[in-house]
Amino acid sequence: METFEIKKELHSIIDSGNDKFVKNFYKIAKSYLRQLENDKRIFEGEEDIKEGKVHSQAEVQKMIESWMK
Repeated sequence: METFEIKKELHSIIDSGNDKFVKNFYKIAKSYLRQLENDKRIFEGEEDIKEGKVHSQAEVQKMIESWMK
């Protein structure tokens, strides 16, 4: 099944679903998208570590203090 067909069928399923189904489907979709974003951030962080793009605890503390000014 092509992506376009899947999207069309999902729209049909959502349109015919009751409130509880739609709300639960929404929660699942949002949770999945949040997890994708978290996975991306973890990957980027791991890449930064590999490349030596890190800060010491003292540097981080100074950054935080500068935000408070």
